[in-house]
Formats: sequence, structure tokens, C-alpha cells
Amino acid sequence: MEYIVFNGKFYASETAIVSAGSRGLRFGDGLFETMKAIHGQVEFIDEHFARLWKGMQILQFNIPKHFTPDFLQDEITGLLKKNKQLNNARIRLAVFRGNGGLYDEMNHIPNYVIETWPLADDIGKWNSNGLVLGIYKDAKKSCDILANIKHNNFLPYALAALHAKKQKWNDALLLNTEDGICDTTIANIFLIKNNIVYTPALSQGCIAGVMRKNIIDKLKAANIPIIEGILHIDDLLTADEVFLSNSIYNIRWVQLVEDKKYSNLYTQKIYASVFSTK
Repeated sequence: MEYIVFNGKFYASETAIVSAGSRGLRFGDGLFETMKAIHGQVEFIDEHFARLWKGMQILQFNIPKHFTPDFLQDEITGLLKKNKQLNNARIRLAVFRGNGGLYDEMNHIPNYVIETWPLADDIGKWNSNGLVLGIYKDAKKSCDILANIKHNNFLPYALAALHAKKQKWNDALLLNTEDGICDTTIANIFLIKNNIVYTPALSQGCIAGVMRKNIIDKLKAANIPIIEGILHIDDLLTADEVFLSNSIYNIRWVQLVEDKKYSNLYTQKIYASVFSTK
């Protein structure tokens, strides 16, 4: 049996934990973080919690004194042990408001649920086959105060993922309301042209990815040109190489978007440079 943690207690993973009056259920009033643990240690945990705390401030939660990163780290560690997932594991930490309507919430104290799943030993390794992507245009992201955080109003991504599955793509690229490239359903995106790396700026509405930041910092430290800016579909389709990043898979090479095929020599060099110790 596998377990979850809900507000400090272990429950069987299939246990119903949310009432019909939950604002998290009614309005998507909450946030989440997806993290990876290697040998029981959560990678980039400080960065994940920094993003979570920023999101809780934006959503105007009242954070109790005991509700700290150290407290949540202990909760995660306890669940990994309970589920006997001390090798590689995926962790999902969700924080959401309790019961109430739009104007009569009971309180602003965060409820939380933690889930974990085992990951394969080769997670994060180089994907030699390459991904196939498509562009989803029916729902677009707004560039507002919510754009960079991982909040529970995830419908553009959910719809894009459903479309990608129907089209048999590995992932789908989303645009913002100005038709700028944003990110994909589960990753940030990077383009390479003439040995210069480009990625959408945070102002373009992409998630402020923890792995995105790590890669940008490593590229700058290695004096590899990296530009954060406004990118459009034409930039994507004229790029030499494309890769995605997230905290679970690290870097994944994209081999095809629509009819455009991409090489991967420079992406492989970046992968080796950023993840040389993995």
C-alpha cells in the first residue's frame, strides 16, 4: 500500500481527503511543486520552496509559524520512508485553501497534501530518440502575476496535454495571449541558433522553472551566450536545436516540431556541461 500525507497525517493514497466545499476544488485556489528525490535527498529544495513561498504570498495565504520549509522537508522525508521510496522518487506537494465561497472563506491557512511515486534509475539521462512536439493554440497564457508560479488553475496546460495525446506528440507548446512562445505542458523551452541559446523571458508568462534557472546560471558561468526574451513560432521553426527542461527530466532534446527537424550536437554539449556529475 502507498500513502500520502494530508495536513500532517498519513492516509492510504486512495483516501478521499477534500470536501465539496473546498476552495481548492471549487476555484483551484492553491499551488503545487513537483520535485525529484535522489537517494532520499530532494534536489533544489531551497529553490522549490522559494517559489512556493512566493506563490503563497501572491495568493494571500496566512502562513502559520510552524509551516516552514524545514517542516515540509521533514514531512516529505517521512513519506518517502513510509512508501519505501528511498532511491529515486517524484514528489508532488500541493497547498490549497480550505472550505468556503468566494467571499466567505473560513480562513487563509494552507492545507497541504504530499504524494510520491518511484522513478526509474535512468531518470534525467540523455534522451537519444528526441521528442516530438506540436503547438497548441486554442488556450493561451496570460502574462500576469500568476503566470510564473505553479498554481492549480492549470487548464491551458491540461487542455494542451489532452491535445498532445490525441495527436501522439510527446508534449505541446503553449503560447501567451500575444502569440509569444511560453513553455510546454511540463517544461520550459530553449532554442539554439548560431550557438546562442534563447529562452522566453519570465515576462512572457512561462513558469519560473527551477531547472530553467539552474541551466541559465550554469550557461552564464560557462560564458555560453544565453538570451531571455520574446520568441515567436518563426524563431522556433528556424532554430538549429531545441531542448526542454524540468526538475524531473533535466534536459530533453526535441527532434521535431511540425515539419521542422532539429540536430542536437550543441544541446549534448550543454547537457554534459550542466549535468556532468549526474
